[in-house]
Amino acid sequence: MEAPRIIAAVARVVKDVGIAEELAQDALVAALEQWPRDGVPDNPGAWLTATAKHRAVDLVRRRERYARKLAEMGRDLETAAPQGPPDEPAEPDDIDDDLLRLVFTACHPVLSAEARVALTLRLLGGLTTAEIARACLVPEATAAQRIVRAKRTLAAKGVAFEVPYGPDREARLGSVLEVIYLIFNEGYAATAGDDWLRPALCEDALRLARVLAELMPQEAEVHGLAALLELQASRSAARTGPSGEPVLLGDQNRSRWNRLLIRRGYAALARAEAVSTGGPGPYVLQAAIAACHAHAHTYEETDWTRIATLYGLLAARTPSPVVELNRAVAVSMAEGPGPALALVDALAAEPALRGYHLLPSVRGDLLARLGRAAEAREEFERAASLTRNERERELLSARAARCADPAPE
Repeated sequence: MEAPRIIAAVARVVKDVGIAEELAQDALVAALEQWPRDGVPDNPGAWLTATAKHRAVDLVRRRERYARKLAEMGRDLETAAPQGPPDEPAEPDDIDDDLLRLVFTACHPVLSAEARVALTLRLLGGLTTAEIARACLVPEATAAQRIVRAKRTLAAKGVAFEVPYGPDREARLGSVLEVIYLIFNEGYAATAGDDWLRPALCEDALRLARVLAELMPQEAEVHGLAALLELQASRSAARTGPSGEPVLLGDQNRSRWNRLLIRRGYAALARAEAVSTGGPGPYVLQAAIAACHAHAHTYEETDWTRIATLYGLLAARTPSPVVELNRAVAVSMAEGPGPALALVDALAAEPALRGYHLLPSVRGDLLARLGRAAEAREEFERAASLTRNERERELLSARAARCADPAPE
């Protein structure tokens, strides 16, 4: 949980995200060695950050080529108050947020768009290479290569650890929005592990979206992303049962949805629409879809026709097999499972969806609703075999078990 903040704090000092990640890992190893013996400190995060910074000093001292950085770091450490408030922003539109600096640094234009996403998910989201590969729908080896090459490129180019201004900020904004969105998604529905939710990731992504909205008030897509995350986060308390098991949208107790976050989402969506200068972008469209769910007091009251229409607009704006799969779900609710099944079957040959567990999961649901129980069971079993999240596997296995062969006539 603390790793992204440690990396961000150390990267601000050493100006190299690759070295910062190694030093953060060293600090975590030191904690595993010392805390069982000496006890956990009152402020674990501060202890880890201080340890990582001290190791940075040692590293710089051992390498003459970092002599200049050592002098700069020494002056900073001498003048900075350890627990004091952050410095005032140097510019009117600057912001003193190390995590946001880390996002913008990892999203520098010297990197390819794919490398920016992979590196930021690794540094800020704390995702493993396998999780990043799953989130980006690429092989694990490809994700690993992107991360390694991105670190080398940033170091070789001497990229500054900063939130840029003007055109430079605009050039990175699309990637920044994408990684914040992906980080939230990993927290909202974890790719792997024993937990369905990773709340710390959701909180970090939501905070970064809010900060970015304050930083760039005239950007409709920034407000659209903030609105989307506020509305999605509003459901968090209702998405798991007493034992942490997943609760699907149709079964959620909507009285547990956070009305404050819903109001914040509506307000952000209104700001996005107010500053928009053209047609709605992908995040504004997704926020509008989330708003449709929030407006419905019950699952049955959901305006699925409008949601299907919005997904159609989203698919036209940003073509994606995942968007098409989501559109098929909305179509199934608006028009019935038959038309939706045709849409899903058309996606079966998509290379990006090969091994994507939600494709057989959606197909299994449609088949079950059509009374084709045996086929539905096979699809749910396949989906369960593909997911790496234990909670989701249990859910899908249970759905498979509920599908019985139709009784003979």
